[in-house]
Amino acid sequence: MKLLFTYFIPSGGIETLNRLRYHALRAVGIEAHALYLWNGAGTQNMTGIPHFVTNNDFEIIHVLQTGGYDAIVVTCDHLMLQRLHGLGYRGTIIYEAQGLGTTEQAESTLAFASTFIRMYARGAISPPTSHMMVLFQRYLGDFPRFYVQNMIDTDQFSHRPSPWLNPSGAPILGWIGRLENNKNWPLYLRIAAALAKEKPDLQLWMFEDATISEPGEREKFHHLVRELDLEARLLVRSNIPHGHMPHYLSAIGDSGGMLLSTSYTEGFGYAVAEAMSCRCPVLSTDSDGVRCFIDHNRTGKFFLSRSVEEAVREAKELFDNRPLTEQLRLQAQQHIRTRFSLERYAADIVNVLGALGLRA
Repeated sequence: MKLLFTYFIPSGGIETLNRLRYHALRAVGIEAHALYLWNGAGTQNMTGIPHFVTNNDFEIIHVLQTGGYDAIVVTCDHLMLQRLHGLGYRGTIIYEAQGLGTTEQAESTLAFASTFIRMYARGAISPPTSHMMVLFQRYLGDFPRFYVQNMIDTDQFSHRPSPWLNPSGAPILGWIGRLENNKNWPLYLRIAAALAKEKPDLQLWMFEDATISEPGEREKFHHLVRELDLEARLLVRSNIPHGHMPHYLSAIGDSGGMLLSTSYTEGFGYAVAEAMSCRCPVLSTDSDGVRCFIDHNRTGKFFLSRSVEEAVREAKELFDNRPLTEQLRLQAQQHIRTRFSLERYAADIVNVLGALGLRA
């Protein structure tokens, strides 16, 4: 069986997911390819992964005709459902919702997209996050819908001591995301500024994709960094190869620091899960998708109010209570290894295909 997964651009969690799909599904006899409409920094991670980058109808037709795909999974792009049908594809099309932004943005998208999903798709998939399950029930209640948990490559994302990345040994407060409203980067900077008053040697590491940001956000970012006087301690890295990230995440954890996640809403939250798999403690907003990873004070920490004061209080406990932090690191890593395997994902996808009449 052959599947094609489509998305806008190879970047962030979807690019990670599509690479993992290739390996997970190949192990059960399913060949998975990816089609992206525009090029992106994530192509550097895709060596050996069959993929196409084109937004040209004639080239997409060629991909479809030569690929002979039994089904196409269209991620987030409801207009692609209609487009594939218009280009002559008559196989099974499945709509997948991943990372549709804030709850309000996700509802607005699905309210409009549901017409296209019903007309052109055979089923719809989402991770089992509470806000997406509610929205699927609301707009696709009588439509075939499935909830599939995403996966983590725990072989690659494991603890890798990397002292050369932090020779001073100073504590690090990390952040991973894009400069966009939903990731709430201003909250990270304000929390960092407050913590720096308590820990003068605090380092700030931010990981982003400099080729993608919402209009005006980058200018606002630089202005706030200057306003909070964070330039001297802030290091921003763009488009680090995915295979290098376990070293950086391990270095953050080994510094006595943590990853801070400030998103309003996450469909899954790959950065959080990968950090936990590398024994990097995580302090996060309750952004829904991360609830399947974080059990407060067992595998990580929440600050529920999104207030700087609460975040600083929880962060200081992670910095200062080393027995608790070490316990969290180990329990978090074990939790990820147990529940988010490639094998489980492949079995779930096979079950979805079977329910839609396709046999792997």
